Amino acid sequence: MLIRCNDVKNMRTTLNIDEDAFLAAKQVATRERISIGEAVTRLIRQGLNQDVAPDLPQQRLRGRFAVLPKRDEVITAEHVREIMEREGI
Repeated sequence: MLIRCNDVKNMRTTLNIDEDAFLAAKQVATRERISIGEAVTRLIRQGLNQDVAPDLPQQRLRGRFAVLPKRDEVITAEHVREIMEREGI
């Protein structure tokens, strides 16, 4: 039997989602008095309709640390101490 995609209204599937995402969907389902599946569908559609942030350039890494862009000044231990003092660290 041939089924066109536009003829399919509901599709059964299994998803592995994080607990916080499940709880959010369950909360929406309870509040709106709909199934969890419908809540997940609504939440996905809301996410798709959100403005997506532009792709940010990836930071280069050296080991686990981000490599900062070059600056016109040299960062000294004194700079670090001043910032730590100002931040209360």
